[in-house]
Order: sequence, then C-alpha cells, then structure tokens
Amino acid sequence: MKPALLMVAPIHSATQARLESAYRVERWYDAPDRDALLAQVAPDVRVAVTSGGAGMKAALIEKLPRLELIACFGVGVDAIDLAAARARGIRVTNTPDVLTDDVADLALGLMLATVRRIVAADRYVRERRWLEGPMPLTGRMKGTRLGIVGMGRIGQAIAQRAAAFGMDIAYFGPRPKPVPWRYEGELVTLARDSGVLVVACPGGESTRHLIDRAVLDARGPTGILINIARGSVVDEDALVDALVNRRIGGAGLDVFADEPRVPAALLAMDNVVLQPHQGSATHATRGAMGQLVLDNVEAFFAGRPLPTPVIATH
Repeated sequence: MKPALLMVAPIHSATQARLESAYRVERWYDAPDRDALLAQVAPDVRVAVTSGGAGMKAALIEKLPRLELIACFGVGVDAIDLAAARARGIRVTNTPDVLTDDVADLALGLMLATVRRIVAADRYVRERRWLEGPMPLTGRMKGTRLGIVGMGRIGQAIAQRAAAFGMDIAYFGPRPKPVPWRYEGELVTLARDSGVLVVACPGGESTRHLIDRAVLDARGPTGILINIARGSVVDEDALVDALVNRRIGGAGLDVFADEPRVPAALLAMDNVVLQPHQGSATHATRGAMGQLVLDNVEAFFAGRPLPTPVIATH
C-alpha cells in the first residue's frame, strides 16, 4: 500500500501529480468535511505537504498524532507553527536557493517599473495622453542609494543586480555580514538615506510591521518602497496612508497583508506597481521547488537525510 500523505494546500500542478502517483494523497484543503477526513486518515499520515502561504497551524498539527515531516513548497516557513513542530519532534523542510534569482529579478523589475514609472507610462500611451503632451520626467537608477532590508540569499542577489545599474548599496539586518556593501544598524537611518528601500527579509512575528510609520516617513516624499518579502513585514495601513498623503513617492509590491485581497486605495494609485505574489512564479523555478519537495518526501520515506531541512530532529 502507498504511504499516506496529507496535502494541506494545492501546489505546483506537475509536482502534485507526481506526489499523487507515488503516494496516497489526501487533499485536506478541498475536503467537504475536513474533520471527518482527518479522523479517517490521521492514523496513517506521517507526512504533510503545504505551501509557504498556507503553512500549517498548531491546531492541524495536533490532529495528526503520527506526523513526522512537514514539507513546505516555498522558502518562507513563517506560516508554519515551528514551535508546535519542534515540540513534537516533527521535521520541516522548505525549498531554498532555487527561487533566489527569480525573486531578485522581480525586485529589480519592480524597481525599474516604479522608478521609471513604466506601468504609468504604458497607460499614458494607451489612453492617448501622449497626443496632449510629453509625460512628466521620472527618476533614475544609476547613482540612487538602494537600502536593502535583509541581506540573505535574496538580498545579496538583489544587491548584485543593483550594482550593475550603478546604484549605491547599503543594508540593514540583525548583524553585519561578510558582503561588500555597507551595513547600517538603524533601519530608520537606512530608510532616510535611501532613494529606494527594498524589503527582502523573512516574515514571521519577529519582523511583523518592521516597516512602520516611522520608517515610511523617513523615506520622504520622493522615496520608493519595494516589497518582495512578506506582506506582514510592512504595516499596510501605514503604507496606504503614506501613499495617499504623498509622504512617500511610490511603491512596488508583490506581497500583501491579506492576500489575495489588496487595499482598494492601492488599486487607484498611478505611483504604485502591483504584482500577485509572483516572485518565484516561473516554470523553471516552480519545477525546481517541486523537485525539492519530492526529494525531501522521498528521502524521509527512505530513511535518508533530508536535502533541505529547516527543522531536522534526526
């Protein structure tokens, strides 16, 4: 009999198809009666697969007494109750590294689109306003100070790309790292001194609303905020207020506090560029992420070391 596996949320379709071919996959996310499904399958389930956005709450973990592995399709595990997993000795894996380049590329795309107002310019042409006169001038990338919040894998990839544009780079994080860019230990100072501030740190309670009103006000009326991290890192109400009242110059956002619901005020602004959480959404990267999920699940059932553990208790 195939080993049982609980699918907490849908993931990359090709990956899910391969899981369903190799294992007895129980789809918790679309079960008509989730509690009834758990009562039936919990004695058999040792592995759960989830997405970075859906995560896995303690209440669900508690209902799976034999659970030993949570395999996350995504690098961010802030939506998984890691404390509950540790308390039970449950291992957790994610899909790091393979999405770094695509997320960094999108960060640069949002920077270009916001600084050069590419989306607004596209509308300017389509609405035939160009016939009435030239569009107002925009900012530039070269020589602009870029502040990066979080100098992990993705932050470093963003910095490497930004350096090619001739940007002056500094960063904020819990501690300095062995990188060639200047460390700034005060986030408000980094925000004040940067023309563009990119949020690239992990989500979770430790970074919740790290970008608050004080940081946004330090940005100033010409400053731009780019967020490709997690919606929870930015105080979204404070951001909307800062944009509406022109206390900052613009924003490029791939993530939001209550996805897929986006504040209506953002939809109407021509100085804001919006994406539907697309950082890793390329065929190649989603395939590579899926392969890591498959590799971790296969390694678990084979008794081998997990390729990409976040929590490894064995």
